[in-house]
Amino acid sequence: MTDRKAKPLSNTIHVLNGPNLNRLGTREPEIYGHTTLAEVEQMCRDAAGDRDLIFQQSNAEYQIIDWIHEAIDTNAAAIIINPAGLTFTSVPIMDALKMFPGKVIELHITNIHRREAVYQNSLMSKVATAVIAGLGPQGYRSAVEAACRLTE
Repeated sequence: MTDRKAKPLSNTIHVLNGPNLNRLGTREPEIYGHTTLAEVEQMCRDAAGDRDLIFQQSNAEYQIIDWIHEAIDTNAAAIIINPAGLTFTSVPIMDALKMFPGKVIELHITNIHRREAVYQNSLMSKVATAVIAGLGPQGYRSAVEAACRLTE
């Protein structure tokens, strides 16, 4: 069996978005703002510069797991993940992230630690390289910039 960590990582950054994030801009704008997911994607692409960036969103847990597996199989440099509501419930996503040899940045638009108790225990934080929370949609730009620095 080949040791995955021995393979050189590509320069690709995967940005994975979980349930309901396709509704950004219209979903509870008083909490999440008016920025749409399409605008977030453009922000990420601008921040990535010449780095390859794969930007995806799904409401299905299994799809997010499959995308993490793809990032593993293609030796991606980093995963930025906003698992949304799956942050607090998905052991399978956490387990998939544990297999990823690159950097993992967990991202949340809101500060989950200032919200209701149900939002305060992230399973993903336990396996993430870094966590960004509470910067609003601009947190995505910060996450991409950090991923670029961490994987130079």
